[in-house]
Amino acid sequence: MTNESRKPSRADFEAALLSTHLPTLAVVTAQAAGEDSLLEAERPDYDFFGDGMGGFSEAFAARIRAEADNILWPIITGEKRPAPPPSASRVRHMIDWIAGAEVPAHYLPFLMEELMLDGIDHREPAPLPEAGRTLSAIVIGAGMSGLLAAYRLRQAGVDVTIVEANADVGGTWLLNRYPGVRVDTPNHLYSYSFEPNHDWPEFYSQGDVLLGYFQRFADHHGLRAVTRFGTRVEECRWHGDRGKWSVRANGGSVSLEADMLVSAVGQLNEPRYPDIEGRESFAGPNFHSARWDHSVDLKGKRVAVIGTGASAFQFVPEIAPDVSHMEVFQRTPPWLGPTDNYHDPVPEPFQWAVEHIPNYDKWYRFWLFWMMTDGILPAVRAQEGWNGPEGTIGPENAELRAALVEKVKEQLTRRPGLLEHVVPRYPLGGKRSLRDNGVWLKALQRDNVDLVTNPIARIEPDAVVTEDGKRHPADVLIYGTGFHASDFLRSFKVIGEDGVELHDRWGGDARAYLGLTVPGYPNFFMLYGPNTNIVVNGSIIFFSECAVRYLVECARMLAESGAVAMKVRPEVHDSFNARVDAENEKMAWGQPGVTSWYKNEKGRVSQNWPFALVDYWKATLKPDPEDYDLVPPPSERAARAA
Repeated sequence: MTNESRKPSRADFEAALLSTHLPTLAVVTAQAAGEDSLLEAERPDYDFFGDGMGGFSEAFAARIRAEADNILWPIITGEKRPAPPPSASRVRHMIDWIAGAEVPAHYLPFLMEELMLDGIDHREPAPLPEAGRTLSAIVIGAGMSGLLAAYRLRQAGVDVTIVEANADVGGTWLLNRYPGVRVDTPNHLYSYSFEPNHDWPEFYSQGDVLLGYFQRFADHHGLRAVTRFGTRVEECRWHGDRGKWSVRANGGSVSLEADMLVSAVGQLNEPRYPDIEGRESFAGPNFHSARWDHSVDLKGKRVAVIGTGASAFQFVPEIAPDVSHMEVFQRTPPWLGPTDNYHDPVPEPFQWAVEHIPNYDKWYRFWLFWMMTDGILPAVRAQEGWNGPEGTIGPENAELRAALVEKVKEQLTRRPGLLEHVVPRYPLGGKRSLRDNGVWLKALQRDNVDLVTNPIARIEPDAVVTEDGKRHPADVLIYGTGFHASDFLRSFKVIGEDGVELHDRWGGDARAYLGLTVPGYPNFFMLYGPNTNIVVNGSIIFFSECAVRYLVECARMLAESGAVAMKVRPEVHDSFNARVDAENEKMAWGQPGVTSWYKNEKGRVSQNWPFALVDYWKATLKPDPEDYDLVPPPSERAARAA
C-alpha cells in the first residue's frame, strides 16, 4: 500500500535527510554500506519524554546525514548496488544499536521475524497438506482481526466464510465515527506487518484513514467476496456427531455450517451505558460516542459529557469550540502520556524516506516496535513490600508518576486548581493511559467548559443532577462510558459439548487458553479473547497476528491428523489461567482498590496480558499436541469400539 507516483528526485532526497528519524537513517546507511563504522561513534540515548531522535551531538547528526547522502543516493538512483544482506551477527549489532541497549538474546528470533529484513513474510502459512482433510471455517466479524484470520486461513487452503453484522468491513473504525477518533498506536506500527502503508497522513491517523486501510486490504485480497454482510449471528452450536459448528443468524433466516468457528468480534464493540437513575428520561438528543449521532447540531448547545475515558479524551477537544457550554462529568481521571506529535501530519519528506530509502520502512517500524515492546513493563509491576508514596507501587512507578505530574502542572496555566482533579490517585498503569499533546487540558481550561467531579445522582429530562443537589442543565447528553469489555461475545450464544452455553460456563468470569480456546468447545477460537489486551506494551495487531498464526496451525493439526475435533485439555487451560491470574495480581491494574474495565464483575482481571510480548509470541508459534485431545472421525471411533 504505497504511493507509486512519487519518483526519486535529488530535492526530495535532501529534504528527507533533514526530516527523517536519525537513528533509522544511521542504521540503513550502515546496512547499505556493508560496514558499521558509523555506528561506533555514538549510540542513541532515548529519554522517556524525548523526541526519539537519539540525543546525538550536532556533529554526529551531521555525519549521519553526510554519509547517508554519500552512500544512499547512488543506490536510490541505481548507480550503485547496496551491500549484500548483512550477516546475523551484524543484524544483531544493528538491533542493539538502534535499541540503545543490548537486547536480551531470547528476544532476537521474535524481533528478527518482526523486522522482516529479508523481505519474507515468515508468518505466512504453508498450504495444508493435499492428502489431509479439507477444512472450512466461519469467521464472525470483518474488523482488523477477522480480516486477518480469513486472509491467513485462505492462504493455508481453508474454505472461509466471514459473517459481518454491518454493511462494510472495518470493525471498530467503521462503528466509531465520533469527532476526533484516531489510533493511539503509531501508525507506521498500526498495520499488518506484511502489508505496510507508506502514506499515513498523520503519525496517529484518524478513523476514516484507518477504515480506508482495512477496506483496501479487503478489496486487494478478495475478502469481500467471501463475506456475508448484514448477517447478525445469534447462536453457534457444536454438533459432535459430525464435528461441525452450525451458525444461526438473522432470526434463523441464515444457517451456515463449518468445521471451525472463529470469533473476531473483539472486546470493545458493545457500548456500555451507565446505570444512572432517570437515564431514559432525558428529553433531548442523547447518544453513546460509539454510536455518534451526526444529525445533532451541537453549535450553541449546552452539552453534558459523562465519562473521561479514551473516547471522551478525543471528542471533547473537538466539539468544545462549537458548544455554548460543556460540562464534563468525571469519575476518575486518566493518566496522560506526553505525545507531542499525536495530531501532527507526517511531513512529505518523511513519507518519501519511508517509500524510497532502502529498508527505511522496516527499520523505522522496528524501532517503533521495540520502543513499545516491554520498556516500561517493570514500572507497572508492584514491588513486594513497597511502602512509597500513595498511588505508587515501586520506585520506577513513583519516578514516572512524579515526572508525569510535573508535565500536567506545566499545562495548567489558566486553572491551576484543576491539578487535584486531573491527576489520578491510582498508580500509573492501573487504567488505560492516554496520548497527550496538550489539547485535553486546554479544553478543560476553556471558559465554556467545566469539569464536574461530584458523583451523578440522577438524570432529569433537561439536566444532570449531582449528589450535592446541583442541577446541571443540558440540551444534549453524550456518553463516553466505554464498552461491555469483560462480557465477551455478549451478542450471541455459543453452545458447546453437552449443550452448555459458553456464558453459563463462564458465569461472568471469561477465561480461555492463550485467550483463544476453552475446554468443551472444540474447534472454536477467539481473537482478542480473554487476557489478550495489552496496556503499556505493543500493538494489538501484533497480538492478533500471533493468535491467527496459532489458529492456522491448529487447522493444520486437524488436517494432518484427520481428527474431526481438537479440544484443549482442562488442566492445560486451568494451569495457564492460574499463571495469568498470579501475574496480573502483581501489576498496577490488578492492585486492590483499582477499578477499571480491565476487571470483570468478579473483580478478576479478565482483559490483560501481564507478561512480555515475546512470551505470547513464543506460546503461539504452534499448538503443542500434548495440550489437546484429538477426536477421530465417527468411522474410526466405531472401528475402535468394535
